[in-house]
Amino acid sequence: MKVLITGVAGLIGSRLADWITENVSDCEIIGIDDLSGGYIENINPKVIFYNLNLVTESEKLAEIFSNHKPEYVFHFAAYAAEGLSPFIRTYNYDNNLRATASIVNESIRNGIKRIVFTSTLAVYGHGYGGVFEESQIPKPIDPYGVAKYACEMDIQIAGEQHGLDWCIIRPHNVYGINQNIWDKYRNVLGIWMFQYMNGEDMTIFGDGNQTRAFSYIDDSLEPLWKSAILKEASKQIINLGGIEEYSINEANALLRKIIGDGNVSYRETRHEVKHSIPTWKKSVDILGFKHETDLETGLKNMWEWAKKQPKRNRFIWPSYELDNGIYSYWKK
Repeated sequence: MKVLITGVAGLIGSRLADWITENVSDCEIIGIDDLSGGYIENINPKVIFYNLNLVTESEKLAEIFSNHKPEYVFHFAAYAAEGLSPFIRTYNYDNNLRATASIVNESIRNGIKRIVFTSTLAVYGHGYGGVFEESQIPKPIDPYGVAKYACEMDIQIAGEQHGLDWCIIRPHNVYGINQNIWDKYRNVLGIWMFQYMNGEDMTIFGDGNQTRAFSYIDDSLEPLWKSAILKEASKQIINLGGIEEYSINEANALLRKIIGDGNVSYRETRHEVKHSIPTWKKSVDILGFKHETDLETGLKNMWEWAKKQPKRNRFIWPSYELDNGIYSYWKK
């Protein structure tokens, strides 16, 4: 069996590659990443790795598909800076929608058995009372959610017109070992860890009463694999991840308890969904998802890993496409 994973140097891609090498026999993994948000140290040595930009190097992408002939494609590559997306619109759409179009084209040409696409809860927008169920009509409120929803629609059209089989996964607030904690704009738990280790206050936007469900990556790995190979997962949209609701204040307090230290600084409110809690029944019924790792245990594991990481520079955008309305904490 051969599988291709885009975003293989990131959190979800690298950990799924690890899981496959440990649990699936006779499986060749081809990995693609441009290393803009992931690190080569994350990539399992058994992965056949290509450093490639999906938008600008489409000819090389075609060669990879032609040479390796993967049967399944896990498309995880994306820049998931939801709050920043209104200020980097064209990059956001290139990185998400155009990149996905390249993968869809090659998947159709090469007759892959199924593409698994990681979307986001951001497609729901404010949803219905803050609880998100897969049958709801998406109403995203930011360009990141718009881009991901457009990718979902494009994949479904490819299924109708070209017979491409697919499964769309909507993960939420995934965290754990191999997360990029050096990016200023995404992954709130990682941002807090970086801030503490660099002598800064942990920042919270607004009053901190926003609610989220956090997803420890290890709990989602086997379900992700099943989303590719199970007949029942064909042409399904599935929320995947944690089922426990926490306010941002509660999550921060829990991390500070684990660290045994830390200060908090509140910043201006940003344009975001107040409450974002998914349903999980489909992930249990179809993929066998089990919420086995509570937030405290997951944070302990991630914090022990984070303390051992090299001292990398924080990623900060040198300039934004749009400065109008940029929040004070992101101003140059």
